[in-house]
Amino acid sequence: MGKIFLIHKNPYFCGMLQVQNISFGYSKNKTVLHNFNFILNEGEHLCVMGESGCGKSTLLKAIYGLLDLKKGTIFWKENQVLGPEFHLVPGMDFFKYVAQDFDLMPYISVAENIKKFLSRFYPEESEKRMQELLEVIEMTAFENTKVKNLSGGQKQRVAIARALAKAPELLLLDEPFGQIDNFKKNSLRRKLFTYLKEKNIACMVATHDKNDALSFADKLIVIRNKKIIANNSPKEIYNNPKEKYIAALFDDVNEITIDGKTVLLYPHQIKIAKNSVSETSSVLENKVTVINSYFKGAYWLIEADFKEQKVFFNHQQNLKENTQINLLFENASLK
Repeated sequence: MGKIFLIHKNPYFCGMLQVQNISFGYSKNKTVLHNFNFILNEGEHLCVMGESGCGKSTLLKAIYGLLDLKKGTIFWKENQVLGPEFHLVPGMDFFKYVAQDFDLMPYISVAENIKKFLSRFYPEESEKRMQELLEVIEMTAFENTKVKNLSGGQKQRVAIARALAKAPELLLLDEPFGQIDNFKKNSLRRKLFTYLKEKNIACMVATHDKNDALSFADKLIVIRNKKIIANNSPKEIYNNPKEKYIAALFDDVNEITIDGKTVLLYPHQIKIAKNSVSETSSVLENKVTVINSYFKGAYWLIEADFKEQKVFFNHQQNLKENTQINLLFENASLK
């Protein structure tokens, strides 16, 4: 006789998605996620950042219901998310998950891939919906192209449109723009996240790209050593990083000692001094020697030596090697 499973309800939910003290490992001796806790509300966008292998993809899989947790619970509204042990076909119906392998049908067209997830009983509405989604992913011109003839980035966009076909309550995206060209990425990102906000669809994005978090996320989680080490708004985490690991997710970061205190500074927080600094100034003046200059398009990234410490700062012009200058270091939070 087969197992009988009850539907687990959460009568005290305070957020649409509640991740409560969850832990997971692929083996008894290898924990990937340890004591994760966070809440996501309806229509909110959450970015998950961290180095490769930190558990970002594993977290999305656990939330979708593809994994059986070692401990803890996940709820969407009042319904508990359960893994393969409880479901013959794992995955939650009201979520959609776009993995990095896409899982598209290669021998049919882009339009047919999307329409597979739309109603056949209302062809006119399905066609309208399909055209709407093609516009979101900027693939209208490829409507009749077979998926096998698309590039990796184009397949990635089709996978996103297919996930949106049934208007999920929560969309889970694993590196959603990783294979998309830069000149397409920014436009697509704006269209997609604007569309999700208009439709009030909650979203979780596992990403290495700071632009996914800084420009479009309501909340940001940073993972390191199996734990959540930051959980706040992207602006707060960016402006007040607790450690170099967090700051380095956004930009080059200087970890330097000034007057016996270790500070974290982004390159844009360091300026060349034009005049002497008054006693009441909030910055310190220091002499450095230029080591190298790197052209970045709109500016140069200057590498310099400061008391046997390397510092990086932005400047509008190239600086020759061995040039000596004074820098202004803006105030920064102590480590």
